[in-house]
Amino acid sequence: MIKYLKHNEIDTGKWDKCIAKSVNGNAYALSWYLDIIHDEWEALVEGDYERVMPLTGSRKYGIRYLFQPYFAQQLGVFSASKLNPGIVMGFLRAIPPRYRFIDINLNSFNKINAEGYDVIYNRNHVLDLIYKYEKIVENYSKNTKRNLKKSRLNDLTLMKGVKPEEIIRLFRENRGKTLKRWTDKHYFTLSRLMYSSIYKGKGVVYGVFDERNQLCAGAFFVKSNNRLVFLFSGSDESARQNAAMTYLIDGVIFEFTPSRLVLDFEGSNNPGLARFYKGFGAKEIQYPRLRLNKLPFPVKQLHSLIEVLKKN
Repeated sequence: MIKYLKHNEIDTGKWDKCIAKSVNGNAYALSWYLDIIHDEWEALVEGDYERVMPLTGSRKYGIRYLFQPYFAQQLGVFSASKLNPGIVMGFLRAIPPRYRFIDINLNSFNKINAEGYDVIYNRNHVLDLIYKYEKIVENYSKNTKRNLKKSRLNDLTLMKGVKPEEIIRLFRENRGKTLKRWTDKHYFTLSRLMYSSIYKGKGVVYGVFDERNQLCAGAFFVKSNNRLVFLFSGSDESARQNAAMTYLIDGVIFEFTPSRLVLDFEGSNNPGLARFYKGFGAKEIQYPRLRLNKLPFPVKQLHSLIEVLKKN
């Protein structure tokens, strides 16, 4: 039996044990992580926390809706036993009907026949780190090998333990200028997430310094369930010239091979980024994005309102 639980009814101890045991568990679904990215999250729970699904809902203009929060690429149904489309659909049918608009991502293990939903498949890229570093490097693309060689000629230094705010600053001053939806609230949430992850021994920050000892690229990774997720990065214009990000990722691969970890690049549908990740030998996997619009006519047709709802 699947039960709907409000935030204060969730047993976070049992919840986290379920995520830890789940065949498809990830950091995004841990209770402390959800508390940071979307406080007052709710849940669907089967039995004694044998299977669970977080619900990240909100309310705006009197409309209740489910959305995918920032910094959580994949949520959906998590289970310690094998999942099938019927089980996933059972959870989707258990979503309270008061949620009139739904736009969420399930995880790559959630195979579905989602009747009534519009389904789009997003792309992700992952690299198994079980092999020795030398073996993995053999599968780098020619372009990645060329960029790595260039980076090693540029007198770069990779350092661990860089302050999170330095990577955030690097991002805000460069790519962040083009992202209209990112606000101070998002950066504050990201900072909390990074520091909490580090405190819990789940997060690590790397920085690349150039020959003048200036930070030119950095990245934050979070580790859980044998998965190392490339959650956030920042770089400046010089990093394009000296291939600093290639240098950084290669350094992380070197550090964690061989191991049972999977390096999760967290994307991307963008062809350029997908090509960059595939250059390290990463394989493409897909995860479903579900959309359902049960808003009454004519509100259902107001695309501008829907866009406002999706902005959280």
